[in-house]
Amino acid sequence: MFRIETEVDKERSQLLRSRLRASNTAASPILRDLRGTPGEREIPLQVWALDEAGDLAGGLVGHTWATWLHITYLWVDERHRGAGLGSHLLSRAERTAARERACRSARVETWDFQAPEFYKRSGYEVVCVIPDYPPGITEYTLTKRLG
Repeated sequence: MFRIETEVDKERSQLLRSRLRASNTAASPILRDLRGTPGEREIPLQVWALDEAGDLAGGLVGHTWATWLHITYLWVDERHRGAGLGSHLLSRAERTAARERACRSARVETWDFQAPEFYKRSGYEVVCVIPDYPPGITEYTLTKRLG
């Protein structure tokens, strides 16, 4: 018999993550070989664009892990859209990931009303489509080979 709980518990969450990581490492020779190397850690990667007044015009927030760039957020202020700033932020992040962190691929998730066409024009390919996530919206996962 088990007691099932639905509470948020940071200590249990960390314990679960630790146990899952140990299980995954034991089950996968690739993850096992990654342990203890620089590629094992997620390393933040951020690129910022400031306007003449020093205000935030746009930015990209992500991280690199195991030869992948993962783009978490890419945003450009509405006043600066259409001027190539998003492309510049993206290409700078890709170059940094490839040249300084030996990343070979990039990935991003975006919704249908955000930027799937922007990423496609930037060389990304759709690898996953999740309709109705959240309800009424479609989520896309896109990837790109770097270098």
